[in-house]
Amino acid sequence: MRNTIAFVAAGMLAAATCVPAMAQDKADTELEQASQIMHELTGPQSRAGIPDAVLKDAKCVAVIPKMIKGGLVVGAQHGDGVATCRTAGDRWSPPAPFQLSGASFGAQIGGEEQGYVMMVMDHDGMQALQSGHFKLGAGVNAAAGPVGRDASASAGWKASILSYANAKGAYVGATLNGAELNQDHAKTKDLYGHEVGFADILNGQVQMPEQSAARAFVETVNHAVERASR
Repeated sequence: MRNTIAFVAAGMLAAATCVPAMAQDKADTELEQASQIMHELTGPQSRAGIPDAVLKDAKCVAVIPKMIKGGLVVGAQHGDGVATCRTAGDRWSPPAPFQLSGASFGAQIGGEEQGYVMMVMDHDGMQALQSGHFKLGAGVNAAAGPVGRDASASAGWKASILSYANAKGAYVGATLNGAELNQDHAKTKDLYGHEVGFADILNGQVQMPEQSAARAFVETVNHAVERASR
């Protein structure tokens, strides 16, 4: 009997230890996927990605590696993402986890949308993002972003947030109006070890997490903006 109790207790301890590890693995995977998407959209070899003019002026960058279509509500989608904003000294903040939910939106290529990138272009958009809870198109103008590294960001693209979709390997401008963004409190705790305010993260008031994937995501964004500014 005593051995049985010890065995059960050991199993419960192992399970409790595995849960945080699994959550951390998932967070790392999403950060790695976000870095990959940014590299594909902004790398030196990409000529059909986000225009340099948009990258140079962006206040924040938010990446949703993959949107998942809901099975119960027709057209409903949900995705987890990470965001970073410019801070003092033209640095970029640690990553802030969020969730994006809403009806089916964006340019549909074969009906499959793999990921989204949102470029926050002005103070209004940055304030909305840093609030940790807002709906695109409700007081915050959002539009499909211009595509092509040499494209102009000023030819009619005055929205607070410019959005892009990766659909079957092709990057296109996409609309996200009606989508609701909320801070992901569970992933925030997984990443930072405790509850942290969304604005505190994006204002650069917290330390970078120890995970290499978090630092790599921010460095990918920083390098993309530096290249575009040359």
